[in-house]
Amino acid sequence: MSSGDTQIDRLERRIDVLLERIEAQAAEISTLKAENSALKAENAELRRRLGENSSNSNKPPSTDPPGQRRDRAKPEPSGRAPGGQPGHKGKRRELLPANKVTGTSECFPETCRRCGDDLPQTRDPEPLRHQVIEIPKIDADIHEFRRHRVTCRCGATTCGPLPDGTPAGIFGPRLLTLIAVLIGSMHVSRRKVQTLLADLLGIEVSLGCISESEAVVSEAVAGAVDEARVHALADRVKHVDATTWYQSGAYRSLWVLATRAVTVFYVAANGTQDALRRWLSEVRGILVTDRGTQFGFWAMDRRQICWAHLVRKFASYASRQGQAGKLGNQLLLWTGIVLHHWHRVRDGTMSRAELRTRLAPLRGAIEGLLEAGTLVSGISGSSRVWVTGDLLDRELRAA
Repeated sequence: MSSGDTQIDRLERRIDVLLERIEAQAAEISTLKAENSALKAENAELRRRLGENSSNSNKPPSTDPPGQRRDRAKPEPSGRAPGGQPGHKGKRRELLPANKVTGTSECFPETCRRCGDDLPQTRDPEPLRHQVIEIPKIDADIHEFRRHRVTCRCGATTCGPLPDGTPAGIFGPRLLTLIAVLIGSMHVSRRKVQTLLADLLGIEVSLGCISESEAVVSEAVAGAVDEARVHALADRVKHVDATTWYQSGAYRSLWVLATRAVTVFYVAANGTQDALRRWLSEVRGILVTDRGTQFGFWAMDRRQICWAHLVRKFASYASRQGQAGKLGNQLLLWTGIVLHHWHRVRDGTMSRAELRTRLAPLRGAIEGLLEAGTLVSGISGSSRVWVTGDLLDRELRAA
């Protein structure tokens, strides 16, 4: 009996060991499954980010890989021969009118092209016209003001003043404007501007002098810029967007405020809500923006989310697997219908009243999808921001 009991005890202990091992392995398997699920999700997210481009995200086209840019720019082969097609009316450069011509040269043949005899210079009532457009040789206009000092019989010496309107600095208004346009509008570096002035105009200037010219122009136009900003803020609809801007060795934010009448630019140290709110100063009218959180101070019932940004976001959802992909495709379908109707209003083939009638049932469908999207894994909860503002109505008001 003792021998049997010992055997049973051994078996029970063995069973206990195996059960403990099974439990440990089950726990390890559960942990590995969780890690595997997390890694799959991370891998899917990384693949999604790798697939992002300007058509399905907020990335600018300049960030697209060269292959993608070529693929989008290259049209599908049509099977037709290159060049103008049969029946196509050709186009050629039109000659400029006579009042634009600054000089003419009369060209007469000297000899007959058949027999070689000398020919008289007889005017053709309708000569063949050939125009050549050229820029004149550019020389800097350097005007010197000589201020004479005259001593009075009382002993005081008086210096002749500069004429009214004479610039206090070395540069005149047109040259200052050229420098400001090159650096401010075209984003040409100061060193390249320095080289251009030397090579094109023969003007040798220092980099410091160019920087001083920027300050002079900025001060001169400050009043007009602020007036344009106030005018834009008072408009019923205004568009605001930003991009990075490299200035004085640091990255800043370049903001643009645009209406149908004016466009105002503003370089801020950063793109925070406080900086933007100080610039815009007053919440008035409809503001058209992307989904940036820095616009949170603007009431949603007065804000229109940019449709281009929405389409790219919906396209990013459509590229995913599962419920998110289905939701994205449905949003793209409904959005395409909305924009198709709006394009008809824009080209005059549909009235606004008819547009409102057609959009009424679409609003519920789109907002229902957006509400559903807040519950789908992988879709940001910020989708609610599109729902709460009646985006279709705001599109009508912003148009």
